[in-house]
Amino acid sequence: MFIQSNRIYISGIFMPAVLSMENGKITGIFSIGTQKPDIDYGNKRIVPGFIDIHCHGAYGFDTNYAEAEGLRNWAKNIVKEGVTGFLATTITEKKDVLLKAVKNVAEVSSHEYAGARILGIHFEGPYLDMKYKGAQPPEAIVVPDIQEFKEYQEAAQGLIKVITLAPEHDPDFTLTRYCSANDVVVSMGHSAISFSEALLAIANGAKSITHTYNAMTPFTHRENGLTGIALRMHDVYSEIICDGNHSTFDAMHIFYNSKNSSKAIMISDSLMCKGFPTGTKFLFGGHEIEIYPDGSAHLVKEGNLAGSTMKINEGLRNVVEKAMVPFDKAIDSCTINPASLLKMDHQIGRIITGYDADMVVLDDDYSVIQTFCKGMPQF
Repeated sequence: MFIQSNRIYISGIFMPAVLSMENGKITGIFSIGTQKPDIDYGNKRIVPGFIDIHCHGAYGFDTNYAEAEGLRNWAKNIVKEGVTGFLATTITEKKDVLLKAVKNVAEVSSHEYAGARILGIHFEGPYLDMKYKGAQPPEAIVVPDIQEFKEYQEAAQGLIKVITLAPEHDPDFTLTRYCSANDVVVSMGHSAISFSEALLAIANGAKSITHTYNAMTPFTHRENGLTGIALRMHDVYSEIICDGNHSTFDAMHIFYNSKNSSKAIMISDSLMCKGFPTGTKFLFGGHEIEIYPDGSAHLVKEGNLAGSTMKINEGLRNVVEKAMVPFDKAIDSCTINPASLLKMDHQIGRIITGYDADMVVLDDDYSVIQTFCKGMPQF
């Protein structure tokens, strides 16, 4: 198949080109006029497929529900926002629930399914701090344990790619070192850690920070906290939720201008209530949540912000149009940067010959016209 546009995003700029795809790969990129396109997208932007490494669910499904059909439906529909790959993300729960959840992801991943690719699992909790737990169920928070984590990883058939933990509760950074040595990215989050303690965690293998600004020690001019680490340490990956509710657009601007442009990662942190109207209620880790008019989800009883219903294409629009971040920085944060974190940047995250043909066709208002997953149009 040949597709054409006057604006294909290649190596940091838009250029007019014709792109060929075969057997799921990009097989060539040519000057306009040299090949006859099957589809001509005119002046529409074609960018790499979006990669969401922190999302709990959507359309009534949560990763912890451990329902095969719900996970397949999520993968099938998430392409409508331009996502071509994602990490199914757990939340803190009792051991039996988490074992079933990761087994379900492994089972679904091992068979044919439609839509976006399940790239693995983001294991958020249960090794968190009680003060900064956010909406995570406190009754299930436990101390990090290598043997227990090995059980989870075995049940997941090795699909746990990222783990969020509070390293100050990891004795001698034992689990942090183990995960780092076994190709599991340790992301610091839901943590009361100090700036200096966080530096030690990085020295012992932590490579990322979970949803910067949220559920962590804040930045002040005298106590810089984990937020300060996210803004100061240029070789550490840092996630950010770009819905405008978890942080202001000015805070997003500061984040993107503070980070090394290759280390910022946009996430949705979306919950099972994504795709439902205001006022809808669901159970999240056994606790009731409700969608607010601004699209955020809050615990009904405590009122805590629990997560988002944001779509990644909406996040991209927010970052560029409202946070005033240059397009190249913004697009990298939801394409090549998460691919790099997952050590998949040789395969996905760019529009280059030989890469997987994962792409999004965007209108000027950031709505998704078409998504290609391994060269296959999705709708």
